[in-house]
Amino acid sequence: MQVSTIPTPRKLSTEEFAAALRLRPQTIRAGLCNHGHVMGLRPVKLPNGRLLWDTAEVEALVSGEVA
Repeated sequence: MQVSTIPTPRKLSTEEFAAALRLRPQTIRAGLCNHGHVMGLRPVKLPNGRLLWDTAEVEALVSGEVA
């Protein structure tokens, strides 16, 4: 019996997201706290408090596709 796994899209940590935008992680956290989003992106919040950001949305933002 084979168990098939569904590939899940990769998520970025706040540190990886900040590095992609050349910002400090605290800048990302502060923007989320103050505005509820960071440049239009909202993370998934894990039960342990960590934030995970969608890779495709971050890549679109970095490439200039998201206004």
